[in-house]
Amino acid sequence: MAVVSGSTSMGMSKPMMGGTSEASPLKHYSGLRPSLGSLQVALTKARGSISFSPSVKFRKIRAVATSNVSAPKRETDPKKRIVVTGMGLVSIFGNDIDVFYDKLLEGQSGISLIDRFDASSYSVRFAGQIRDFSSKGYIDGKNDRRLDDCWRYCLVAGRRALDDANLGEGVLQTMDKSKIGVLVGSGMGGLTVFSNGVEALIQKGFKKINPFFIPYSITNMGSALLAIDTGLMGPNYSISTACATANYCFYAAANHIRRGEADIMVVGGTEGAILPVGVGGFIACRALSQRNDEPEKASRPWDKGRDGFVMGEGSGVLVMESLEHARKRGANIIAEYLGGAITCDAHHMTDPRSDGLGVSSCIMKSLDDAGISPEEVNYINAHATSTLAGDLAEVNAIKKVFKDTSEIKMNGTKSLIGHCLGAAGGLEAIATIKAITTGWLHPTINQDDLEPAVDIDTVPNIKKQHEVHVGISNSFGFGGHNSVVVFAPFKP
Repeated sequence: MAVVSGSTSMGMSKPMMGGTSEASPLKHYSGLRPSLGSLQVALTKARGSISFSPSVKFRKIRAVATSNVSAPKRETDPKKRIVVTGMGLVSIFGNDIDVFYDKLLEGQSGISLIDRFDASSYSVRFAGQIRDFSSKGYIDGKNDRRLDDCWRYCLVAGRRALDDANLGEGVLQTMDKSKIGVLVGSGMGGLTVFSNGVEALIQKGFKKINPFFIPYSITNMGSALLAIDTGLMGPNYSISTACATANYCFYAAANHIRRGEADIMVVGGTEGAILPVGVGGFIACRALSQRNDEPEKASRPWDKGRDGFVMGEGSGVLVMESLEHARKRGANIIAEYLGGAITCDAHHMTDPRSDGLGVSSCIMKSLDDAGISPEEVNYINAHATSTLAGDLAEVNAIKKVFKDTSEIKMNGTKSLIGHCLGAAGGLEAIATIKAITTGWLHPTINQDDLEPAVDIDTVPNIKKQHEVHVGISNSFGFGGHNSVVVFAPFKP
């Protein structure tokens, strides 16, 4: 798991409140930072490596990750080949895909001081907060006022993805909606509604709890509301695997299409956790950067000066479709989804395995599912959250799989928009696909003093032109959840 003992990178399905008891799994850790517990992690700056105490022990794991086994051939059956025909998002840079990617290419940071609530007394006072969000044309005013931001973002991103795929209301009415599913997950769900409900209970009693408290809090509601809004009756549920959520959704959605259970899946992640309990919860974990004087420079993957991740929010949604169905309706094909994989570290709630087995095996399994060899991959959109141990753990796992990284470019989208938790994989999948379609990679910003152990080209500070043959996008979450998805240019 690419999560970390030194301020972790992952989101979580429920906020962690207060301290830990003697029986807590975190009792040996000082707020998820390296300490003198059973696991000692020392970042040796002079050598740019991670050293682990000899006392670290792992359960015996029979799984192996090797790169000397030939990958199977790519899928050729048009019923099982999966293409991306639409994309939609809500982001710190607005709701337009091209504007979003242009901002990334410019290297513009979207991180600023929080003004949604009074954070002046908080030890962390900045985030990738969305401002001036408008749902006009997508959500009616009455429902818009009731909804948690998490679901507002989901509905707008989902509808925009459908529009981008030429699947507006008029077209959908002519289609078999039982073969169109929705799978949009969230790491934390309707956290604002949940927080308000708890506050009402404590201050005024249970009779004052909003009747929408439960339905607008639970994590499945994004998929449900989008289906209700559009009439889509295919597979519908949510996945919540912290910051690996969206990639888990892509992987599951692809399998629904491959099994013939759906022709189209509307799929991604959504999150709206920049509120007092969300920010406060991650502060309690000591997971966040505290660079309050320079918030735009706080997220700095692989830089020696990194001190934790920066919270973000938003939603990223793809329309995934069987090639056969896309061709029949004359859809515009943006890119191809080749495959993916999910694994678990089976090690610890928040810390990564020092041997990197969970991550490296996930990458290898994704390539196997995609039917490609490691040598074909020349772009990685890394999880890269700007955490002390997590950034290097991911790089070490990548090096295990890709013996020669000289042709690989690797960047970190979170350096620009923050860590969007359950939505991270959705937004980063869009960034990966835009890299494929434009031939330009956005920079990883705030790289002033790169860790010596990171000898892969991280596209530091300035965009680069690069023809992507095969790109992978990594996402990892609390609980040891690892996920990797593989995209490539569509070739008939």
